[in-house]
Amino acid sequence: MITGGDSGIGRAVAIAFAREGADIVLNYLPEEEPDAREVKALIEAEGRRAVALPGDLREEAFCKQLVAQAHESLGGLDILVNVAGKQTAQRDIGEVTTEQFDATLKTNLYGLFWLCQAAIPLMPAGATVINTASIQSYQPSATLLDYATTKAGIVAFTKALAGQVIERGIRVNAVAPGPVWTVLQPSGGQPREKIPHFGEQVPMKRPGQPAECAPLYVLLASQESSYITGEVFGVTGGDPLP
Repeated sequence: MITGGDSGIGRAVAIAFAREGADIVLNYLPEEEPDAREVKALIEAEGRRAVALPGDLREEAFCKQLVAQAHESLGGLDILVNVAGKQTAQRDIGEVTTEQFDATLKTNLYGLFWLCQAAIPLMPAGATVINTASIQSYQPSATLLDYATTKAGIVAFTKALAGQVIERGIRVNAVAPGPVWTVLQPSGGQPREKIPHFGEQVPMKRPGQPAECAPLYVLLASQESSYITGEVFGVTGGDPLP
């Protein structure tokens, strides 16, 4: 199951998993249905099953229902990939409304918690959870106060959960992208004046593309990474994580 599977990193990850033979449940916001239909068609073109389950991860009841439906639709749940996120840039703390702060935390942290809480009891030994952190977890931008807070929380959550579920044979890791070009950036995730120069600050002098992140998610779900858990892997264009 992949959240945020309609666009950006989630879309690239869904296609990459399908090419490796996975059947996939896609979650996305209902208003992203046209994009989700495109991804569903691409998965099916690879000969795999795609089950579309739209809904808002800010709602606890929906998160629990989503996991139950995914488990039933696929006949089991071996991989949970948490990609969905909310990012809204604000220059001043006074501009971050309680509504925005609440929406960001609920989308990025609460939803992830509810999904993992519902999924872990259903997952067999050998299963894996892959979360999406960020370079913002370690190098927070002044304009991304609430978003960076959630991404730092995801790092701690990933490490803590990995220690908790290893006895069940379940692994938990995270991917931490740097400046990757997704729909989050031009839709309010960056101040407008920064868009033309987005990603130029890293050693590679460019933003990453979602397809450059996807192979790492596939690796972390595979047996080739069977000795890896509780880790955070950067895809940052040469800007190393601490």
